[in-house]
Amino acid sequence: MTALTASRATPHRVVHTRVRPVGAGQKIFAGALVAINATGFAVKGVTGLNLKGFGAAESTVDNTAGADGALSIAVRRGAWLFANSAAGDQITAADIGSSCYIVDDQTVAKTNGGATRSVAGTVADVDTTGVWVEFA
Repeated sequence: MTALTASRATPHRVVHTRVRPVGAGQKIFAGALVAINATGFAVKGVTGLNLKGFGAAESTVDNTAGADGALSIAVRRGAWLFANSAAGDQITAADIGSSCYIVDDQTVAKTNGGATRSVAGTVADVDTTGVWVEFA
């Protein structure tokens, strides 16, 4: 294909909510940063590897006594406000468009913490209240 020479109607899909089975032993609170673990189950955000940032939990789901997939959770995509890390890991406006990393289920950081953190999503904006993280 060649570059555009005129406007075009670009097809797109907008997916706002996805439902995923929850990992064993997990309690995910409403509004928490949700990740997908290496086996495909929804888990709360934590410092760790092999997670994929997925979105924000619509409601609280308590699967602490259940096996993998015993319960499911609705997760909202889009841009969500989370707490900003501090000191050298604090995200600034210069980081907009860059990846940010999961610290816990409500906090994101600028770096991968010495290869100990997974990507949460993309920094959409930063303000005095925190970091807007976009989940695609």
